[in-house]
Amino acid sequence: MKTWIGLALLAFFVIVAVSAPIISPYDPIKQELAAGLASPSLAHPFGQDKLGRDILSRIFYGTRVSLGVGFLSVGISLSIGLFIGGVSGYFGGWIDAFFMRFTDIFLAFPGILLAIAFAATLGPSLTNVIIALSIIGWVGYARIIRGQILAIREQEYIAAVYALGAGPVRIITRHFLPNVLAPVIVKATFGLSGAIVTEASLSYLGLGIQPPNSSWGALLNDGRSFLLLAPHLTLIPGVAIMLLVMALSLVGERLRDYFDVKGLGS
Repeated sequence: MKTWIGLALLAFFVIVAVSAPIISPYDPIKQELAAGLASPSLAHPFGQDKLGRDILSRIFYGTRVSLGVGFLSVGISLSIGLFIGGVSGYFGGWIDAFFMRFTDIFLAFPGILLAIAFAATLGPSLTNVIIALSIIGWVGYARIIRGQILAIREQEYIAAVYALGAGPVRIITRHFLPNVLAPVIVKATFGLSGAIVTEASLSYLGLGIQPPNSSWGALLNDGRSFLLLAPHLTLIPGVAIMLLVMALSLVGERLRDYFDVKGLGS
């Protein structure tokens, strides 16, 4: 039951992100200063912000930002992790030692602090948020892939493939990668929810997408000063973040159980 709830919520957010320009009732950056901080009504179900912009429309467009940043950063991180983890696990020796010491440097710092440091250094923008999340996100994938390849490398059928004279590219793409997909998929699902929360955090701090564009984290920051006067400004984007992360967590837990992958997402 929980899995279906997660899938339904995830499908809903994806549909909203894709069709935001069509289903949004108002232009998300159109201002109505006279209606600033208006409470939810029939015309504006989620109310209006301090500049009179429709919160519902801005939530819809913020969904595009959250999912877009999540998928792009996870895709880039996964690509980097596949390369480093695959090369490290396959060749071993000094190559493995070099890459693993390099990953240890990133593991020595909390991810969110690294993301803030990189985003602040690169400058506040959506592109730089994706770069910052990708820079800190590849380490987990590299570690998982390396560990899986080291285990698979000891199997007898791999020794037979070596004896037949198969090259490194064929062995990695035909025999190693298909066997590491299960934990990678599970890790990517949980990584997606982590990227969404981190993007919201960076936008909340002013290091993400810039005004007048919409982001759930930026909406939280905008409503912070009016928490007692207009609580809907922070409540609605906060609930949206919670529901999307919950949906991804439910789907990730089901995938973890299905593939019987231990130690991920806990």
